[in-house]
Order: sequence, then C-alpha cells, then structure tokens
Amino acid sequence: MKKENKRNRFKVSRDDIELTLLSLPTFIWYVVFSFLPMIGILIAFKDFRMIPGQGFITSLFKSEWVGFTNFEFLFKTPDAGIIIRNTILYNTLFIILGTVVPVALAIGITQLYSRRLAKVCQTAMFLPHFLSWVVVSYFVFAFLSYDKGIVNQILVTLGKDPIQWYMQDQYWPYILVFMQVWKTVGYGMVVYLAAIAGIDQTYYEAAVIDGATKWQQIKYVTLPLIKPIIIIMFIMAVGNIFKSDFGLFYQVPKNAGTLFNTTATIDTYVYKAIEGTGSMAMSSAAAFFQSIIGFITILTANTIVKKIDGENGLF
Repeated sequence: MKKENKRNRFKVSRDDIELTLLSLPTFIWYVVFSFLPMIGILIAFKDFRMIPGQGFITSLFKSEWVGFTNFEFLFKTPDAGIIIRNTILYNTLFIILGTVVPVALAIGITQLYSRRLAKVCQTAMFLPHFLSWVVVSYFVFAFLSYDKGIVNQILVTLGKDPIQWYMQDQYWPYILVFMQVWKTVGYGMVVYLAAIAGIDQTYYEAAVIDGATKWQQIKYVTLPLIKPIIIIMFIMAVGNIFKSDFGLFYQVPKNAGTLFNTTATIDTYVYKAIEGTGSMAMSSAAAFFQSIIGFITILTANTIVKKIDGENGLF
C-alpha cells in the first residue's frame, strides 16, 4: 500500500504536462531576461574594463575587484543630500497622489450615467500613458518657452512680465508633480476600474434598499472591496521610492543646469556622471543600491500593512 501511494504521489498526469508546457515560455523569458543578467551585479564591485580581443564574460571575471568603491560617488559628492532628498520627496508625493487621484477618478467615472462619456473620459486620461517623455517635453516647451510659449503670451496679454521658466527653479516642483500625475494617472485608473467592475452588484442593491446614499455606497461598499488592490499597488509603488523616472527629470526640464536643485535625482546624477567618466561600474553600483533599498522598503511596507490589517498585504 505504501509503495502504491508513493507511485501515485509522483505520477505525472496529462494536466500537469499541459500546464508545464503552458508556463514554459514564461519560465524561459524570466531565465533569459531576469536571472541570467543578474551576473552583471558583479560589475558594481569591479573596475570593469573591456579587454581587447576578449568577450564580455571574460572581461568581467578578469577585471579587478574594488569592493564598494563604485558606491562611494553617490555619497561622497557634495550634492548627495540634494539628489537623495529630491528622489525621496518627489516619490513620496507621487505615491500619495498616484494612489488617491486614480481611485477618485475611477470611482467618479463609474458614477457617470452616460457610458459613452465614461469611455471618452477613460480614453482621454489613459492616452498620455503611451506618450514618451521626449514628446511630452516638447509640449511642455511649447507652453513654457520664454519667447513664444503659450503661457508667457497669456501673461503678456494680461499686462504681466514673461517668466523665464527654465531659469527659475521655484516653479518646477509643481510642474514635475503635475506632469507625473497627468501621464501616469490613466494606468492606475484603469486598474481600479477593473477592480470596481468586479464587485458584485448585489452589494449595491442591498445598500440602496437600506437607503444608502451614493457617498455611503462608495464609503462602505466600493472602497472596502477594492482596498486589497489599493494596498498592493501602494506597496509596489513604495518599492520604487529610490528610483526616479529619468525622462521626467531629464527630458522635461531640458537638462537645464539652473534647475539642478529641484530636478536632480539619483538617476539623472548617475547619467551625468557616466557621461563624464564612461564608467559602467558606477551605473551598475547605483542600480544595485536602488534595488536593495527598494527590496527593503517593500518588505517594510508589507510588514507594516500585515500588522495593521492581517488579511491584506502583498505576501
């Protein structure tokens, strides 16, 4: 009996083979594009140089070990406080607004009586997600150009002096936050719309029978039922708190040196440093540092969420 149970336990069924074959492309993709490239982490701890006549792998293993030397440029620079401060503060705002605004818009769209108007609004807000920051930067320049910008033309028409937007950094925190929300809000909104669409309508019918208003239905039905999705999206966003969108902070301000104090982040600083030194090891060290911090913040955020609400969490 024991031998038969062991044989049955390890018996492979037809369903197992089909599911294995179905998952095989995804498994291969992750191995090739996620796990094999992880050998590049070694570059962060080496003085990497391509050896003439040798391949990448040979050059990698023959390069000199330098320990944590490649990480020092992030912290020894006098601008370290500025770039770390900007990265964290901007991402904190992006996480908060990236959670509140899409949820509010998704709920608002579901309350529209006209389905056609809802589709138009959804498409209009989702469209910016497909635009590259290079294209967006030219739109922004068309508005903020000192000579022919639309905003300055309006100011002159109103009898006010034009503003040199790319020379004055006090305006850019608001511009960057607005552009980030404008470009990314559509994607988050679609995720929450899908979550709301999956709610059983009998909950709303019961709430209407009990005399609940629209606001009470949102407060006691919609928000509690989409709370797990909100928490998962929030935790995943927290993992990127030490990363910044390079296009937003480099392309949109046109890499203006006068805006350094408000537009410099870890990613833009690393890019400029590599432009001057050409060191692949420095960029690898910065990316590795950001990944480790992101991993720690995700674990921390998930732990806090589990302690507050044990039923929800990413894992």
